[in-house]
Amino acid sequence: MRQKKSLSIAVIGCGYWGKNLVRDFHGLGALGAVCDPSTETANAMATQYDVPALEVDEILADDAIDGVVIAAPAELHAELALKAFAAGKHVYVEKPISLSIADAEKMIEASDKAGRILMVGHLLQYHPVFLKLKELVANGELGKLRYIYSRRLSLGKLRTEENVLWSFAPHDISMILTLAGEEPDKVHGFAGNFLQDGISDFASIQMSFANGIKAHIDTSWLNAFKEQRLVVVGEKAMAEFHDSTPEWGEKLKIYRHKAGIADGIPFVEKAEAELIEVEPGNPLVNECEHFLRFMKNNETPFTDGREALAVLKVLHAGDAAQKS
Repeated sequence: MRQKKSLSIAVIGCGYWGKNLVRDFHGLGALGAVCDPSTETANAMATQYDVPALEVDEILADDAIDGVVIAAPAELHAELALKAFAAGKHVYVEKPISLSIADAEKMIEASDKAGRILMVGHLLQYHPVFLKLKELVANGELGKLRYIYSRRLSLGKLRTEENVLWSFAPHDISMILTLAGEEPDKVHGFAGNFLQDGISDFASIQMSFANGIKAHIDTSWLNAFKEQRLVVVGEKAMAEFHDSTPEWGEKLKIYRHKAGIADGIPFVEKAEAELIEVEPGNPLVNECEHFLRFMKNNETPFTDGREALAVLKVLHAGDAAQKS
């Protein structure tokens, strides 16, 4: 039996994104093991971070490991998570939670039955700037919300196994649903595929909420430039989360513009942008820290299975809307 860490995590999948999770959980002193179908990759990670490279069954049987981080392909998420819950492990799974709504529901049920945390990697929910924006909205700084829009555009990274909506939009859907405070009652959308049959290269979805909020998301991996921007429009003010700007101090702005109709005459009063101070922080490290905290205190994550299921439903509705 290996010596027990205070909290020990095994990362399953050490590829494009998994290697970042390995690095950051190691930096937090919680990395207990790594796993990858490529023996060469697994051994390289194990050597670099001085932890064992184990098979999935070995991880699940190891009482020294408290939780697993699943950074495997999405089609394996449900299978691996269900096995982990059956073994009494906490689970952090990368987005999307699964490919099917039925599998996501099984994962939630298994988490509840096992009494273990299910957290989904909707990274921007743990971004210090979004946490500040969420606080501003909750405190009424923007007034009643009217509409929200996001743009997640770039040139690449092209995918062959999923369309741009599933690749780019989960983070934005997650943020919008959190700010709206509910799931949409209507989802519309359209898309275009130019490089591959059946794989959209750009997609746009529009959402309507029962509380009156409207929202839309534009995604593309065939864009001339990179843009990652979330704009929230309220009755009192508007806020911009501009994540693609390199200047941390310019990532969150409030605009106290005024617009309306007075005595039948439209008016607009523009205001200068106000920079909102946010303590710098690494979103992925923050997310990893939160998983450890949720495990330790048995707290429900911001991005638990039910939150992720709501995001998944919007993705499916967006796909269906594009085909109609």
